[in-house]
Amino acid sequence: MTSTEQRVRPAEVERHPGRWLALAVLALAVLLVAVDATVLGLATPYISEDLKPSGNQLLWIGDVYSFVIAGLLVSMGSLGDRIGRKKLLLTGAVAFGAVSVLNSYATTPELMILARALLGVAGATLMPSTLALIRNIFHDPRERSIAVGVWGAMASAGAAVGPVVGGFLLEHFWWGSVFLINLPVMAVLVLVGVKLLPESKNPAPGPWDLISVALSLIGMIGVVYAIKEAAAHGPSWDAAASGAIGVTALVWFVRRQLTLRAPLLDMRLFRNRGFSAAVMADLLTILGLSGLVFFLSQFLQLVQGRQPFEAGLAELPAAVGAVAAGLIAGTVARRYSVRAVVAGGLAAVGLALAALTVLSQSTGYPLLGGALLVVGVGAGFSFTVTADVILSSVPKEQAGAASAVSETAYELGAALGIALLGSIVTGVYRGFTAPPGTPADAASAAHDSLGGAVEAGSGLPARTAEPLISAAQEAFVDGLRLAAGIGAAVLLATSVAAWFLLKGQRLEDRVEHP
Repeated sequence: MTSTEQRVRPAEVERHPGRWLALAVLALAVLLVAVDATVLGLATPYISEDLKPSGNQLLWIGDVYSFVIAGLLVSMGSLGDRIGRKKLLLTGAVAFGAVSVLNSYATTPELMILARALLGVAGATLMPSTLALIRNIFHDPRERSIAVGVWGAMASAGAAVGPVVGGFLLEHFWWGSVFLINLPVMAVLVLVGVKLLPESKNPAPGPWDLISVALSLIGMIGVVYAIKEAAAHGPSWDAAASGAIGVTALVWFVRRQLTLRAPLLDMRLFRNRGFSAAVMADLLTILGLSGLVFFLSQFLQLVQGRQPFEAGLAELPAAVGAVAAGLIAGTVARRYSVRAVVAGGLAAVGLALAALTVLSQSTGYPLLGGALLVVGVGAGFSFTVTADVILSSVPKEQAGAASAVSETAYELGAALGIALLGSIVTGVYRGFTAPPGTPADAASAAHDSLGGAVEAGSGLPARTAEPLISAAQEAFVDGLRLAAGIGAAVLLATSVAAWFLLKGQRLEDRVEHP
């Protein structure tokens, strides 16, 4: 073979059509995670009615997945760099499907919380592996931007498919059926992925440091738990102790990474201003959005009286906007600038959340649907471009660790958002006064959750039930409006910060050679 042939062959490999088929398989993995995250919100009222969790248990069911996945993402991303991203992805997909069955057949709140935690362990293997494989499959930055857009669009499509399919299942089957829809997607992913996905890993990764894995997990869970407890119950010794343990573990984790020859996470990545700014934008954006996302399905069903399938359709505008924006985000960022697209997208989301501070029980759908569409478009632009910035900021050998940092920001933001904003909504909700004549046990159940209020009201005479449910709905909407206002403030502040921190940041145009 001549030297000329050797120079041409990499370009020929880069443009082999198999890379787009591989992307389709990776998109299935993203769909798997996105569908699971969205159907939980729709199923929450049914889980409340069947398992009868307390308000705190209901929050744990909602956020323990994010707690665990946030604690393990960096470790799993680094593990994929070492043992192979394809191997980790397919193993995680099988585990995700198996644990989904446990979620479906949980019979107590405690078992449901455990099942969600185990799903977080499996989920931690999927998202960083998909982004890392995209980084290693697509060597042309413009094609990679399209691939990242498709990756983000599939996550948004999952957010749309989940509520619609989940709503249909909830109207015809029991609530556990919404988790079983993971199984056929997982089966296709594994069977096709074995054939189509190329394996990739760091050629000289070094050992996987188990002490760092433990420190990362303890640190993340400790800090998030402390914030959750303090937000829900005020300062306490338990929250202080958990926070101290978490912070100590994270400081130890960082110091250890700086001394290891082959660290679990290369802390020098954060010296790149674009990388750090993109990670910060993702974390704060999800934090501001998560309160709305987690409680929206309950508002549509338990306040406005929509059936699950109708509630799923009502949430479609956000997914449609995110899909459309994600597919063109890279092109728009190259034509204008990274900071204009990210800051503009975040500002749009912030203004849409601000519009929802006027939400009421009788709010018509045009306002809600319009706000959701703007949220989707803004988030689609922002998340796609920040993911592209993060991937292009690191060598492809470290793609797993970098992708894990991106996903950790996302999941940690979700966990913190549900803990903080969710606790605010719950705190405002519990402040309502039960109408005179309400039995003590019914009033207690009603103060646990909105689902508990609806269930308690079903066993009372109409003259007692209607005022009780109405008071509970009004308190829930008051909490949701406050959460939307806080989220709007967070998003608008993040938009301003992104404008300055991403100054001069550009998406790559130089083609890499494998």
